[in-house]
Amino acid sequence: MNRPKVLIILAIVLVVGFVTTSFFSYHVSKQAIHKTIVDNELPLTADNIYSEIQKDLVRPVFISSMMASDTFLRDWVIEGEQGTEKISKYLQQVQTTYGAFVSFLVTERTHNYYYGEGILKQVKQDEPRDAWYFRVRDLSQPYEINVDKDLAHHDELTIFVNYRVLDYSNRFIGTVGIGLNVDSVQKLIASYQKKYQRDVYFVSHDGTIMLSGSQRHAAGKNIKDVDGMNSLPAEIIDQPITQTSAETTREYEYEYEDHHANHLINVRYIPELKWYLFVEKSETQAISGIKNTFILNLLVCLAVTLIVVAITDIALKRYQQRLEVMATTDILTGLPNRRAFDIVIEVMSNDTARSGGTIAILVLDIDHFKAINDQYGHIGGDYVLTEAASIIKSSLRAADFICRWGGEEFLVVVRDCDEHNIIALAEKVRKSIEHHTTTYQNQTIALTVSIGAAIGKPSETLENLVVRADKAMYQAKKQGRNRSILS
Repeated sequence: MNRPKVLIILAIVLVVGFVTTSFFSYHVSKQAIHKTIVDNELPLTADNIYSEIQKDLVRPVFISSMMASDTFLRDWVIEGEQGTEKISKYLQQVQTTYGAFVSFLVTERTHNYYYGEGILKQVKQDEPRDAWYFRVRDLSQPYEINVDKDLAHHDELTIFVNYRVLDYSNRFIGTVGIGLNVDSVQKLIASYQKKYQRDVYFVSHDGTIMLSGSQRHAAGKNIKDVDGMNSLPAEIIDQPITQTSAETTREYEYEYEDHHANHLINVRYIPELKWYLFVEKSETQAISGIKNTFILNLLVCLAVTLIVVAITDIALKRYQQRLEVMATTDILTGLPNRRAFDIVIEVMSNDTARSGGTIAILVLDIDHFKAINDQYGHIGGDYVLTEAASIIKSSLRAADFICRWGGEEFLVVVRDCDEHNIIALAEKVRKSIEHHTTTYQNQTIALTVSIGAAIGKPSETLENLVVRADKAMYQAKKQGRNRSILS
């Protein structure tokens, strides 16, 4: 049996096994998920979010409580509200220290509304926007939380904690508190939605979506306008809220369908905000998770099959690349060999001919290499060749090409280089080798090279260019070695 047939049979076995197992797991998981959402997941998520909302409101309530009990604030009011800058500085400090959006004080004696920048206004009993103050004045509880527009910040929607301030005889002398920008609450909603993977939004009594982390339930939209939710407002929003019901958590569970999915929602009344909390999950979206798993399993089957083929292909390619590298690389120095030079120089010559540039050749020969070989043996000579190759390579540019030309000779090809620069490069290489300390078996070897350089002339053949550089190198040796000569 040949290899293609084995691969086909293996692929068929894997695909059939994965598909069968995946289909069975999908149907079992689908039923389990539906039951979990209806019986446990959605109610528990709503409980968690409601608990976190209450927890997030504890800190501003605590800050407002401290302000209401602050002796400086109470004494300032009792002593006649002398020096507006003092209370403004105090409120500004509270706002800065605790990161509140706004901090405020309204006194019963003057009805002045103080905030961080001074006096904003005077509250009036016949002004609808000031009704909150007179409502707080008559409260039996120490504070209330309400959502209102903040006049000090261009009517931005703000969650206020309004705390009653009493003098030392427990007489009402004003209201103090802080405001949280709705944007900060919006971030909390977004974090809830990300954490629980649900649509979370708050709805007022008239069905207006006040805050939302969902594009589908955008803030300002009425839930009557949301596809599939037309029947919900009458069942939830239009129910009368009595004082008793407002103080308790009212919870509802509903299910509705739109054109795309079946949705499960948990609705509960939040007495602190006087809004309804909607926590919604798409059953279709929940099941999409196991659909994705099913698809993933099928993709795994495909991937396993592809990996088998790919591994074989990679192995063959690597083997071929290794043969090519062995054929074009000098094993001792790791540099390209003459065969690699033949390949590279053809490409470089063609590119240079098109661009109108030049090619320069350096031929380098290690001086007295036979003596080194005789003194240190072939292993010592090999070590010197390796050292020389490393030094030469590190002295060149990344675009320059170097190869071992044979024996103790190296050849460098440089593109677009004039006479001054090619000699400068040759001298750089020569000096690098001369000044490098080459040590073998605790003995220092004085290593130098003779270099011949040549720059190609118009219409000159490559062979002739190499010959000229080689002749220049031999001329350098005749003149005493350890020098560079340009042909």
